[in-house]
Amino acid sequence: MKLRTYIVEDNATIRENLIGTLEELADVEAIGTAETENDGKAWLTANPGEWDLAIVDLFLRQGSGLGVLEACRHRHQAQKMVVLSNYATPDVRMRCAQLGVDAVFDKSNEIDALVDYCIQHGQGDRQSA
Repeated sequence: MKLRTYIVEDNATIRENLIGTLEELADVEAIGTAETENDGKAWLTANPGEWDLAIVDLFLRQGSGLGVLEACRHRHQAQKMVVLSNYATPDVRMRCAQLGVDAVFDKSNEIDALVDYCIQHGQGDRQSA
């Protein structure tokens, strides 16, 4: 079973490259994308049983990824929220942890770690299913 992943990222190039990489290497199925805080919040909260993983950028065309993370704080325990940002500073990582984020990855040098995370999370779901 593929890891149903929703991506909130406003840069089309990054979004398409990320989807291609994750679908090829990590058995991920990109089930939807959003470019703004409102679109991301709306879809994720309206479709609570439709996703396993949300990958959220913090700086969006409208709003902030922090608002998306806040809206999903009370998600099902098996659903994972990760941040992929160019601004993965200690302060940002702490704020994300306060919002219940499962992991934070730096766009510039932690894509491999994100791929590994997706692989591990997908296998964990299958083992417990």
